[in-house]
Amino acid sequence: MTSHPAQSAVEDPADASAATGHDEAAVRAVLNRLRRAQGQLAGVITMVEEGRDCRDVVTQLAAVSRALDRAGFKIIATNMRECLTSPDGGDLNEEQLEKLFLALA
Repeated sequence: MTSHPAQSAVEDPADASAATGHDEAAVRAVLNRLRRAQGQLAGVITMVEEGRDCRDVVTQLAAVSRALDRAGFKIIATNMRECLTSPDGGDLNEEQLEKLFLALA
């Protein structure tokens, strides 16, 4: 069985930033990290399908996990920056940001 990565629901970072109110560069960085993780995960799936050595599979799976963690931390960092610079304090309060951060830790 061959896997095909799902197409992103958001093709243009400008559309995503307009929809979410976030910085276009930050959205682009997060999307790049997520697409990289998506490609790595597709590789892991192929490795499992091919019966590759479990050490190699786990090593690559750990890389996917780190890539997803970094994307999550980038999202939180962007929101923290917006909270500091936005007159209305951004979308999330300090407690909500802390909960998101701890969910990734």
